[in-house]
Amino acid sequence: MPQVCSASPDSLPSAVGRCSPNPCRNRALCRGRGDGYSCFCVPGFQGAHCQVDVNECVSQPCRNGATCVDRVGRFSCLCSAGFTGVTCEVQIDECQSQPCLHGGSCHGYTGGFACTCTSGFQGHRCEINIDECLEQPCRNGAECIDGANDYRCDCSHTAFTGSHCEIPLPACHSEPCYNSAICQDNQGNYTCECWPGFAGRQCEVDIDECGSSPCMHGGLCMERSRRAVHGREPLLPGRFDQRHAAGYICSCPPGTTGSICQEAINQCASGPCRNGGRCENHVGGYACHCPAQSLNGFLYGGVNCDERLVGCEGHQCQNGGSCSPVLLNGTHGYLCSCLPGHSGPLCMTSTVFSFERRGYLRLQGPLVDAGASCNITVSFKTVHPRALLFQRGGGGGLLLSLELDEGLLHLTLRMEAPAAPEGERPSQVLLLPRGVVDGEWHSVEAVLGNGEFSLKLLHDAGSCGSRTCNKSAGVEAPPTGLALSPQSTFIGGTLPDASRPAFIGCMRDVFVDRQLVVPQGWPSDSAVNVLPGCSHGDRCLDAPCQRGARCVNLWQSYQCLCPRPYEGRDCEDEHVPARFGSEDSRSYAAFTITDHLGDRLSVSLFLRTRTHSGLLLALANSSSQYLRVWLEEGKVTVQLAGFRSLKAGGAVDDGEVHFVSVEVEEGRMQLFLAAREQGHVGVQDFSVQAGHTVLVGGLLGGRMTSVYGGYFKGCIQDLRINDRRLQFFGSDASARSYPLELMENVTAGCSGGNACRSNPCLNGGTCSSMWDDFACTCPPKTAGRRCEEVKWCELSPCPADTECRTLEQGYECYSNATFLNRSTVLSFQGNGRTSRNLTSLSLKLRTRSRDAAVLHAEKAPAFVTLSVRDGFLSVELQSAAGDGGQEAAAGSAPSSLSSRTRVNDNEWHSVDLFMAAPWEHASEWTLVLDGDVEAASTSRDKEGNLDFLRQGADIFLGGLPHASGWFLTGCLSTVELGGVALPYLSSSDVSLPRIQEQFAQTSSHPPLLGCSGAPVCEPNPCRNGGRCRDLFNAYNCSCAEGWAGSRCDFFTDTCASGPCVHGSCSVHGPAYQCACELGFAGVDCDEEVGVCADHLCAHGGTCLQGPDRYACLCPENYTGALCNERIEEIPWYIVVRKVPKLPVSVCGDAARNYTCFNGGNCTDRPLSCDCPPGFLGHRCEQEVDECESNPCLNGGYCRNLVDKFACVCDMSYAGDVCQTDLTSEGLNSDLLLSVSLVSVVLLLVLIVTSVGLVGVALSRRATHGAYNPSRQEKEGSRVEMWSITQPPPVERLI
Repeated sequence: MPQVCSASPDSLPSAVGRCSPNPCRNRALCRGRGDGYSCFCVPGFQGAHCQVDVNECVSQPCRNGATCVDRVGRFSCLCSAGFTGVTCEVQIDECQSQPCLHGGSCHGYTGGFACTCTSGFQGHRCEINIDECLEQPCRNGAECIDGANDYRCDCSHTAFTGSHCEIPLPACHSEPCYNSAICQDNQGNYTCECWPGFAGRQCEVDIDECGSSPCMHGGLCMERSRRAVHGREPLLPGRFDQRHAAGYICSCPPGTTGSICQEAINQCASGPCRNGGRCENHVGGYACHCPAQSLNGFLYGGVNCDERLVGCEGHQCQNGGSCSPVLLNGTHGYLCSCLPGHSGPLCMTSTVFSFERRGYLRLQGPLVDAGASCNITVSFKTVHPRALLFQRGGGGGLLLSLELDEGLLHLTLRMEAPAAPEGERPSQVLLLPRGVVDGEWHSVEAVLGNGEFSLKLLHDAGSCGSRTCNKSAGVEAPPTGLALSPQSTFIGGTLPDASRPAFIGCMRDVFVDRQLVVPQGWPSDSAVNVLPGCSHGDRCLDAPCQRGARCVNLWQSYQCLCPRPYEGRDCEDEHVPARFGSEDSRSYAAFTITDHLGDRLSVSLFLRTRTHSGLLLALANSSSQYLRVWLEEGKVTVQLAGFRSLKAGGAVDDGEVHFVSVEVEEGRMQLFLAAREQGHVGVQDFSVQAGHTVLVGGLLGGRMTSVYGGYFKGCIQDLRINDRRLQFFGSDASARSYPLELMENVTAGCSGGNACRSNPCLNGGTCSSMWDDFACTCPPKTAGRRCEEVKWCELSPCPADTECRTLEQGYECYSNATFLNRSTVLSFQGNGRTSRNLTSLSLKLRTRSRDAAVLHAEKAPAFVTLSVRDGFLSVELQSAAGDGGQEAAAGSAPSSLSSRTRVNDNEWHSVDLFMAAPWEHASEWTLVLDGDVEAASTSRDKEGNLDFLRQGADIFLGGLPHASGWFLTGCLSTVELGGVALPYLSSSDVSLPRIQEQFAQTSSHPPLLGCSGAPVCEPNPCRNGGRCRDLFNAYNCSCAEGWAGSRCDFFTDTCASGPCVHGSCSVHGPAYQCACELGFAGVDCDEEVGVCADHLCAHGGTCLQGPDRYACLCPENYTGALCNERIEEIPWYIVVRKVPKLPVSVCGDAARNYTCFNGGNCTDRPLSCDCPPGFLGHRCEQEVDECESNPCLNGGYCRNLVDKFACVCDMSYAGDVCQTDLTSEGLNSDLLLSVSLVSVVLLLVLIVTSVGLVGVALSRRATHGAYNPSRQEKEGSRVEMWSITQPPPVERLI
């Protein structure tokens, strides 16, 4: 420990700082102290200024003769030999390190040790091995090997054996046989028995089973005798065995199997190729050919087409070049596919050049002869029909040239003979029939080689049609002895030569012998008037052509291909149409054919008309009209000579312009309408000669014109015979027209006539003139082409609450009518305008009558009666013509029908009575009710129709005129006889006249329209607040709650339906009342609420929610189920001591939790706890009152404890329940006093022990359970409280 020393006042430092400089020595710490200082010494020093070095060796701590060395704050001991330790107290064991070798035993002594060696060893530590081989015990030159107290002889290099190599070896001992062959000794010699697969005297030869290469498909052959592969090759055993070394195995390459790899495995069977890749099987593998088209917008590559190709992301292909992603050795990249006219890795090099005037491009090339080969590809566009595209050769050899002549490609191969004129030089020509001078790009390939030359038009195969785009021919052998000189290739022209037209246009992608010609870096003498690019503008960009004409770029100008009937440079002019039949006049014209047309004929024209018939055109010679074109039913019809006529499928009389053409060629006649074939027919040969006549619009003088529908009325425009136009007006010298011989009433233009002049529109319609037609604008509620149809019902002629129905002629107002008694019976008669046959009767009926007449009509002897009998519908019928069509006799039995169901149910029923065969004079009659055909009734006898009702017969509805008590009470709809209505409304009731056939009402009183019964609900027959519902002459009472019966006069049990869902029901007059179970509320106890709602816990008690009820956690000094009982006050002689609060547990989950009190534990039961002894309640909130039974006798005071009680007895009594009377005989006062004192002591011990046990139990409970303060329940009078009341205190007796 550091020593604290005090310095004298005389040695105090100055006031500046008594510790500065530091007066303490040897690194001591100085601290000021009042008016002095103190030095705190480090270990090993002492004194006022720590100047004294403490000698730790004074106490002689070192033992066993060791030397002590004093050090600062400590000491060290220099031990004598044989000792160690801090104070040399430990004697060293010299044998502890086991110094003796080779099993020698160690004997230690102070400062050393001695070894006793085993046999064969010597030395201080037994480290020397005695050499037993010094005496050379081994014979025959064998090597002696020394051992531990032993030796052995190595006979391996001798021909002897034995312990000293003294015994000669047998012949097989040297193992002369190879490959584990069996050696047999034979009188100093040996023989080797070889295993299969080996041969030779010593079995040294390994037979080569793989020499014949037995493994197929590149399989690796391995002999079983190869020791090195055993254990590595899975097809061979793990260990080599010469007994099974014969033969071989095949290690098959991937994709093959079998003993000799003879079977190829289908690697594509598992479908390894993804994303639409096509799998190709190979021996040992497969190859996936990935689709070139995108899948879901992506391309895929890789071994299995499963890697998305992303090389084109951010590609740099220029000039519209398309990017194609590639994947090479795992690296993504892309290739650019250039558009025509561009080349290079990124399509940045232009290959386009042009000739705007005579020029050429000269390229040096090899010789061209019969055995030479050349390939030239040119893409070009031009509009000039004659030009030289390229020429190769010359100078005495073969000359190959490609030219345009009349817009067609000519490839010429010519032998150049200088002495011969050009026309006599032998040549061969290939011609392609496809025109290529349309100003569009075309590509052509010319090839010479292998004894033939060819010409092919590229990329235009689809436009060649039946004409070929590829021509080739063999090269004829040239004359021998021709001298060949260096030759050149000329593009677009040659050296100045006026005889060959120069190429004017653009070229691109020119390949000479598969080498691309790029327009850059050309010398001036090789490129004459050649310009890079194609700067010529398209003359058609400004769209100069009108009328939808197609514009053709002619390089320096343009040409408009005008559609018929337009003409002019820009198609701005229209051929003048000819108007025939203006103002219904007879119009016609005649032309004369001036040349021979042969048997090929084409007739075409534009047509506009609204007439359905009329002659359009006829070709006639001196004897007849052999070709006729006319309109029939609005359709164009054509006939040649006496052959079958052709008629178009569609009509042309709609006032629109239609193009019609007739083609006759090679025995076949075709009719076209708007360039669509309408049909064809075979014809015989004919001939159109000069002098024949073309008649248009009609025949001269009206001869037979009516046979073809009369004279044509309409317009004809741009009429042509073959390519010759028939011009009606003007004398255009440029038009090749046949001469006009005659024209009558034909006017120029195509104006329509005034069709409104005759006022064709009816009922006030307004006429609007159209081309050769009119249109009527009809006033409201009228329709039809001439406004002849009146929409009667849209004019609202019927009163409200009736239905207007439009008839074939006129209209009718349909409604219902009510029938009550005789005063409501209606009568009708025919008005004489009914002409149809009355073969049916239909109506709708609603009634409650059991027996009533519905309809009755008679005209002796015929009659018909429709009635309700016993609730069923009944029909009696007797017509003028009875069964067999005979006249009905007076008194004959009528036919009767009856429905199969009742109709007096106050529901509407449809009734249909009709003749089964209305076209017959007499037939069965059928009655159908409510459309149920299967339940229809049919009369057994035949009766005629009801035509006797059309005039002079009275028809009664709702009853019979003279019968009493058989009247209908109910409703009828409008009755129809044969489709003719019996109207309930008179002419004065409607606003428009009725022009149709009908029956007239003859009754003197109007009908009761609508369907209404007697006022059965006035006054209200329903009692006790019931609501009356009118059911047409009947009523129904909707009773108030609690009442029933037809008039609501019967009181019902309102609880009979069990309205209380979770509670008991009690009847309260016409209503009920529910007493709800705990946890439910509402009128019907169907609303679940907390059981603590409206709890009755008194004196601030906390309501605890349980599974089916609640409990009260009472505050201090209160108890009972509802905390309404006050705890008895503790007597004065009871000393109360506080005990620890009982533990609680919080149970449940995050959604709902609850608290177990008084040491209760959580359970799986909802809102329930397992309570310890002494407590009860579903939350252990109530302590059991063990004093409730008053167990203490003789006035003893009972104290309630946890799961027990204790009796505090009067001084005169003792015992557990105060049952011992201490004042009884046999007990003196001393004994009584002693017993009393002992009892008091025992009681105090009992109380103290109980308190201790309770404390221990409470302490243990406090360390168990699931109590978590963060989950405590909130306080409140209606919910559980976390701060619960302290348990009752523990008492002791004073």
